[in-house]
Amino acid sequence: MTPPEILIALLWVTGLLLVSKAQADLSWRIGGAPPKAQSEPRGIAKRKKEAGTTGVVARHPIAVFLLAAVTLGGGITLERSSSMLASGIGVSGAVFGATMLAAVTALPEVSTGLTAVRLGDYRLAISDIFGGNAFLPVLFLVVSVVSGQAVLPALTGADIYLAGLGSLLTTVYITGVIFRPPIPGLATGA
Repeated sequence: MTPPEILIALLWVTGLLLVSKAQADLSWRIGGAPPKAQSEPRGIAKRKKEAGTTGVVARHPIAVFLLAAVTLGGGITLERSSSMLASGIGVSGAVFGATMLAAVTALPEVSTGLTAVRLGDYRLAISDIFGGNAFLPVLFLVVSVVSGQAVLPALTGADIYLAGLGSLLTTVYITGVIFRPPIPGLATGA
């Protein structure tokens, strides 16, 4: 592990604590919701889901395990075939890998976003997207621990650019949410 990897993880934890603290005390909150908030109350997606289902029970745990094994095998095959595909089309591994990583990691956000829109709970989609973007740089530390060697010194300029861009965009959004100025003429309160 290198100090920057540890710093990234500490910044992430600090950000979580600050957002959690700010959630209860934002100067622009009105009756528990920001101005022009969604019409449905907070947590509506969870309540609608609970009302509509009784829960999923794994009736065949062996089938679930086999499905997980097939998924693992598919991941290994995807990694090897993507390396050959990147070299075949003449794209650098970092650009191809970042593009594929972005596409694959966006799938849960797409699913969550579509479900949130269907349920009328846009906060769920926004929090999922920005939560994922804020967490991805922390994976540098995880990869270093798992691989046993520091990852950051081996990064290329493209890797640093892509990680920095994601961090910058997430920071701008979070800063805007936390330090949003109060709207004149509206009473504030938590």
